[in-house]
Amino acid sequence: MTDDDIRLVQESWRKLELVKVIAAELFFARLFELDPPLRNVCDSDRRDRHRRFTQVVSATVRGLARVDMLLPAVREFGIRHPLPGEAEQHHANVATALLWMLDKALRRDFTPDVKSAWIKAYGVLSQSVRDATCPPQAA
Repeated sequence: MTDDDIRLVQESWRKLELVKVIAAELFFARLFELDPPLRNVCDSDRRDRHRRFTQVVSATVRGLARVDMLLPAVREFGIRHPLPGEAEQHHANVATALLWMLDKALRRDFTPDVKSAWIKAYGVLSQSVRDATCPPQAA
């Protein structure tokens, strides 16, 4: 990720400050539509689930400027919260739901450059989680 990518992700997330609860609702509605089994993994208390989602995304977005410190925390999160079943599909569904939510919430501010920056950010974070939960096999 470039400094511009980090700036775009951080600025676009700040634009959602007043509607983060709605953004979280959109995210989970889309995620559970794409991946119903994740409903069983996520907290049943909607308000708590939405609060934690916005806290985790906010902390992660702030941490992008210090990815050397962020990635170990992301790996630890992945170890503490493994996804059941086909993890690769879950990661893809989370990415799809996140980008869909950002498109709906940011509307015209979700430019191709902003979308690309979020894809890069999610890719780095998702890969870090996958590396922590599925270490490479020795040949």
